[in-house]
Amino acid sequence: MTAAATVPPAGPRRVVIVRHAETVDNAARVWQGHKDTELSDRGREQVQAAAPHLAAYAPALIVSSDLRRAASTADAIAGLTGREVRLDARLREVHVGEWEGLHADEVRARYPDVIAALDRGEDAPRGVTGETRADVAQRAGGALREIADELKSGETAIVVAHGVSARVAASELVGLDQDTSDAVFRGLDNCHWIELVEAGKSFSEITRWRISGWNLGPWNV
Repeated sequence: MTAAATVPPAGPRRVVIVRHAETVDNAARVWQGHKDTELSDRGREQVQAAAPHLAAYAPALIVSSDLRRAASTADAIAGLTGREVRLDARLREVHVGEWEGLHADEVRARYPDVIAALDRGEDAPRGVTGETRADVAQRAGGALREIADELKSGETAIVVAHGVSARVAASELVGLDQDTSDAVFRGLDNCHWIELVEAGKSFSEITRWRISGWNLGPWNV
């Protein structure tokens, strides 16, 4: 082995957080939370379109929520990279309590007080007995920080999560207030991703995690 082969790759560390592809429940407008759901036919097409773009990041790590919809998405990316997928239950979607398995219209009709609280910006437990956004920030944000800390200079991690857990964890990593994130950023489309890069400013050697892309996909990269 030459000396040059031991030099770590140059460049910033990078984390790419992907929302899983469409599921049958997404298509039916059914609340999922921790409900384990299969990808839809459209979802499988989305994975095939997105996987080559994500594999092009040449990830050093691929980590996924253990829910089937995320793990299936991660497996398609891993199949093009030769990397193994590591599952982490902390990346699961927000637990939606009593809403799990209910149609969106039924939730609005049966739980108007909770919906009104969320519309006011309150961090109410989803589905009465589910999680708050703060709960998700603690578990998913903590998982993402550990993944980021594993990376060496120039390495990329691909993390496959869910609509809420991806946004909340990304906001935690960059130090963005969750209320501001919720007000400013739209939700991720299925099989789209957030790109985070550890970077500094031209006048400083201090780096921090910053958002370099939001809701990226094979249709707009």
